[in-house]
Amino acid sequence: MPSRSPQDSAEDSAEDTAENTAQDIAEEIAVPGIERYGAYVPFFRLPLAELGGRGERAVASYDENAVSMAVEAAREALRGFDRESVEALLLSSTSLPYVEKLNAATVHAALELPASVLALDLGGSTRSGLAGLLVGLDLAAAGRTAVVAGGEVVVGAPSGPREAQGGDAASAFVVGPGDGAARLIGRASSTEEVLDVWRSPEMPFARQWEERFGEGVFVPLLADVLERALADAGIEASDLARVVVDGTSSRAVGAFLRGAGLKPEQLGEALQGDVGRSGAAHAGLMLARALDDAAPGDRIAVLCAADGADAAIFEVTEQITASRPLRSVERWVSSKRHDLAYTAYLKWRGVLPFEPPRRPDPARPAAPPMLRSERWKYAFVGSRCDACGAANLPPQRVCVACGEVDRMTPESFADTPCKITTYTLDRLAYSLQPPVVAAVVDFENGGRFTCQLTDVDPEKVGIGDRLEMTFRRLYTAEGVHNYFWKARPQR
Repeated sequence: MPSRSPQDSAEDSAEDTAENTAQDIAEEIAVPGIERYGAYVPFFRLPLAELGGRGERAVASYDENAVSMAVEAAREALRGFDRESVEALLLSSTSLPYVEKLNAATVHAALELPASVLALDLGGSTRSGLAGLLVGLDLAAAGRTAVVAGGEVVVGAPSGPREAQGGDAASAFVVGPGDGAARLIGRASSTEEVLDVWRSPEMPFARQWEERFGEGVFVPLLADVLERALADAGIEASDLARVVVDGTSSRAVGAFLRGAGLKPEQLGEALQGDVGRSGAAHAGLMLARALDDAAPGDRIAVLCAADGADAAIFEVTEQITASRPLRSVERWVSSKRHDLAYTAYLKWRGVLPFEPPRRPDPARPAAPPMLRSERWKYAFVGSRCDACGAANLPPQRVCVACGEVDRMTPESFADTPCKITTYTLDRLAYSLQPPVVAAVVDFENGGRFTCQLTDVDPEKVGIGDRLEMTFRRLYTAEGVHNYFWKARPQR
């Protein structure tokens, strides 16, 4: 048997060390996945018959915006989840209420996440929704838990295709290290400088190039990222249970799906005739819809084409049933009021000039009191007396029931059901949708509070009606958005 030289032994030792190092690195890199998910579709629908089309589009109420809807979707995703474990928050939208101020900070406060959370706004393109999810999964691969939310209020020029094809909605995902409900098994991205959709700060509405141009650009990009994502996952297109595709060009999306060789049962719901395309939130909304019906072992591909293209492939795990939100996308879609007048919609979006309420304009909220009452104002955290157990709303130092001083424990009431004890219709209060319905509500675990109702028909409100709390924008004054909580009928 030939003898081995010292050089051979050294080379073998080096190879063993390299293999062990690579194995250690692989073990340190977590497999990222979706832990939980949620969605939100507003209550109002605009019949497209008023615009010469078919179906309807979802419309954010006068007291909603991209931030408040993202809060609602994230509340669904975080229900029952340990919020103290969240380390990052990413908010995607092209219709963020503030141009210079961190909108994600408002979402962070409303969700009562830890102060140590890294919070970011992502925007500029509707691609930021799926791209934000991929960034969140990168953080998850490094062992960090993140909330990725997207909310969008789509406003198009009157009588234009964006107005008719758009819709308002939100989606949210909790991603972390571990398989969770669905683990990421493949991904691919491609970036292209293309003038397809654009809006500069001085433009009230976005503009878009004609559809044939978008088809010629985006179909090859979608085909490329799907092919590379499938290769990354080590599977074929026939192995996919669902494929959901979002894009700024509906013609390009349709052409890609027709040429992709997919079976009809593989195509996910586009939600076009029920919700409309909800911008940066839409890829996540379609993914949430696919997860609602998914079974363990299903593989779902989600693609988005805007300023390039992204693709992600997920494999559903055995945890999917336990990870689903209380409300499915279908439940949100079916809970609606579909008789919104077109003039009311234009007024809510600030497109149609109108005479404001004949009342003094509301005052701009002041920063110091908002900061002092942050947990109450944004997270709806009251207090409970340690001496007598009475709930105090808003939180107090002196108990309203027994008079004890500084014996309070903070308690959140945001997810506590309540019911109407009495109410009144105020036709003189400042509102874009009079009359204002003001109600005294009693919470199931104790506590009484006076608040506004929203998403209600004033003629059908009744004592004893069951309600739930929702995060809304009360009004905007001098550029400051005044957020607080209202009550709505349980959806």
